[in-house]
Amino acid sequence: MTSLISDRAALTEELRRIALVAGAAIMDHYHSEFEVIHKEDKSPVTAADRDAETIILEGLRKYVPDIPVVSEEAAAGGHIPEIGHRFFLVDPLDGTKEFINKNGEFTVNIALIEERVPVAGVVYAPAKDRMFFGYGVGHAFEQAVAPSADGKANAGAPKPIAARKPAEDGLVVIASRTHRDTKTDEYLSLYKVKEFLAAGSSLKFCLVAAGEADLYPRHGRTMEWDTAAGHAVLLSAGGNVTQLDGAPLLYG
Repeated sequence: MTSLISDRAALTEELRRIALVAGAAIMDHYHSEFEVIHKEDKSPVTAADRDAETIILEGLRKYVPDIPVVSEEAAAGGHIPEIGHRFFLVDPLDGTKEFINKNGEFTVNIALIEERVPVAGVVYAPAKDRMFFGYGVGHAFEQAVAPSADGKANAGAPKPIAARKPAEDGLVVIASRTHRDTKTDEYLSLYKVKEFLAAGSSLKFCLVAAGEADLYPRHGRTMEWDTAAGHAVLLSAGGNVTQLDGAPLLYG
């Protein structure tokens, strides 16, 4: 197990470097004018999505060429590789609506899946200089780090994070800025809720992992690349992600 964790730690370090470079490319677009295109499913996409994806795919191919990668924009174009028990799931810019609205709540998501479970992941919010990563239970961290075009970080030391036990006076619930609906409100009526927070992208998983919230409910359509990296961070922090019936959320 020690060797396995060491291998995943080394891999995650490279994923962090790749995420920094992708984040720098995203921020170049963020601070300029950009065109918004809508895909067949009506979801928005920008050049920032595509440039970040190119950086991530090239970085992964150089470092681990034998592990297939499923990435959002490539998949939208019909490019989905054959996968086995081990593959990457990538969302190069999770929260494109937040990017377009310029509220800073968008992330770079990279996750390693093994036997249908996310075992390592990086979630990077370049506009907020916040990076979350994890590679096994007890190995979840947050780091303050600015985007870097060469992947060399001038950053603070990673800080261990852990999901917390909910307080007796009620839950702190974090939900989507753009996807909250009546089904979510009906579900939350089953719980004692003390406070509601709103955030975009995979930041919601990470704020639960960091002990800043207790519950993130989500109804409706989502894709595996939207959840995998945040799921990996939360599992590493001692939390969990399930389907509404309590069944595990699996990938592939």
